[in-house]
This record gives sequence, C-alpha cells and structure tokens, in this order.
Amino acid sequence: MKFVHIADMHFDMPFTLLSNRADLGEIRRVDQRRAFQKIIEYIKENQIPYLFIAGDFYEQEYIRESTINYISNLMEQIPDTHIFITPGNHDPYLKNSYYATFSWPKNVTIFGGQVEKIEMPECDIYGFGFTDFECTNSEVEEISIENPEKINILVTHANLDGSKVSPKSYHPLSSKKLEQLGFDYIALGHIHKSNLENKNQKIVYPGSTISMGFDELGKHGVVVGNITKENVELEFIPIDEKEFEEKNVDISEMNTLEELLEYFQTIPLEENKYYKINLIGNRNFEINPYSLYKKIENKNIIKIKNKTNLKYSLEEMANDTTLKGIFITEMLKKLKEENVDKEIIEKALEYGLDVLS
Repeated sequence: MKFVHIADMHFDMPFTLLSNRADLGEIRRVDQRRAFQKIIEYIKENQIPYLFIAGDFYEQEYIRESTINYISNLMEQIPDTHIFITPGNHDPYLKNSYYATFSWPKNVTIFGGQVEKIEMPECDIYGFGFTDFECTNSEVEEISIENPEKINILVTHANLDGSKVSPKSYHPLSSKKLEQLGFDYIALGHIHKSNLENKNQKIVYPGSTISMGFDELGKHGVVVGNITKENVELEFIPIDEKEFEEKNVDISEMNTLEELLEYFQTIPLEENKYYKINLIGNRNFEINPYSLYKKIENKNIIKIKNKTNLKYSLEEMANDTTLKGIFITEMLKKLKEENVDKEIIEKALEYGLDVLS
C-alpha cells in the first residue's frame, strides 16, 4: 500500500516573529496553501490511496473558515484517497473546532480522544487525537493489534521519548513501547524536524511541511511510503519552495554604516532562500537592525540580528557632560539592577545611541 504522510502544516499561523518584513506572514500563509496543493497534485498523479495528517494541521486560534473551505475543496479532488487526521495540540478536537462543526468530505476520517481502529481492505488504521491543548496520557501504548496478518498503521501526534524541545504535556510516548506493539508503520507529528534516516524506518516524523522560521533550517516536505507486510520503503520529498539560512557577517573592519550597506550588495544569496544575517565582531558605529533592514535592497534578507560588541568603552563615554553621556550613565545603572531584562535594556541603549549620534 502507498501513502503520503504529513504533519505540522499549521495553516493560518501568524508568523509574527519571523521577520522584519511586515508582509512575510501573508506570503508564508500563501506558501502553506501552495504546499498543500502540491501534495494533492502529487497524490492525484501517483494515485496514492492514503494520506496521513498527523496533527497541528491548522492553528485553532487563527484558522479562518475560508482556509478550511480551501482545504476541503482540495480534498474533494482526491475522492479515492482515504484521508486520516489526528488532531494535535495546536488543532485539538474541541466542540467548537472545525473538526467538530465543519462538513468534511466523505473520504476524510478525523480521530478523537479515544484510540480507534478503521478497517480497510488492505490495512487497519489506528488513530488517536488531542481533545485539548495538552495531552498527558492515552491508551496508545496499550494497543493490542487485532489482526496482525494485515498491514497495521498507527497515526498520532506525540512527543516521542521525552524530547527536550517539547514538554511532557504533549502526549509523551516511548519508542521502545511503540516498537513492541507490532505496527508496520507509525505516522507521527509534533516535532518539526524530520527523523527519517533510512528508507526502512517504521516510526517517523516527517517534520513541518513548510518551515516555520530560522529554528527550522533545511528542506521541509512530506514522507512518501510503500508498505507490504514484509517491507517498508520510504522517501522524503521536499515541498517547501523556500529554505531558511543564517549567515554571520563580521563587521570588525568596517567603520561606517555605508560600508556595511555596500557589503550587503556583494553577499552571494540564493533566490530560493530566506536569510537571517547575524552581525558579529566589534562594531565601530551604532546599529539599529530594523532601520538597517529597511535600507537593504535584497528582499531575501528578512531578519538582521545585532550580536556585535562595542569597540569603545561605555564607561568612558558616560563621563561626557553631553546628553549622550547622561543617557549612557542612566542606562548603565539600569543594567546593574536586579530582575531586569538586560537584552531589552541593551537594545534601548543601542537605539538611544543611534538617535543621539
């Protein structure tokens, strides 16, 4: 049996902290739609009979009915494909959720808060979904496969082996216990980085379908599988048309903002990537990252982070009797106070010096 396995699409995510570009959230939401359309087209072209969506398909807080209609219309284009959805912590099966209130196409099955088995001619599909924004336990690890002679698939959204990037309240499961259950394939969601290492793997995170930002570097897409009772063959197929990449720029030898802007024009950047530029080294001039960003022509640079150190001494400048000296003195006092966010104070100092320069 052939299938496509996706997870963590996060439809209608606001992407508010992703970029200095005000319009990038809208662009990435369009990218989400384009990615799902590509998945549907792939399923049609290759006559894939099963689509597994392992949670966080949309954002419960932000999802729009127009987006649900868009998704549903695409699903109707593959009526011969059985679609199984297990809600996750971002899209739980709530009484007022679209999972509960929307009229989904006939080929869509949505699992709830009890382990359920759906019998198909060539396989049995087991699923479990979130019914709240947290899930501390389930009966997944106690599943007893009823027909071991058939192909058995488990689809769920879970935090496998106590991942450090995810709290225990997000459906913790043990890979050792899952292996002992005897499933031929376990389609997981929740971790945004794919864990696919070999084509015969049985417990798989496909990763987020498109990247959510600079903590999700590299390619993003779907897992395509072909399973028999004796064999599993998997392939990762990139879907996201953009990748995120970070670059460090050492400005220690630069003396003016104009030099830095000229340097930006010479950086080799790829058209299919979004870039975060980390400014490092000792700076000889003041930098306001947001103001700097607005002066850069290349729109693939979407974020600038100032990680430089002052080459000059703030303590010496504080001795000046000018307004700048008085400002520095007060800000240095703030930095020495307890229970203050030093990063915010440092940013305020940076912006203040830029204004007073």
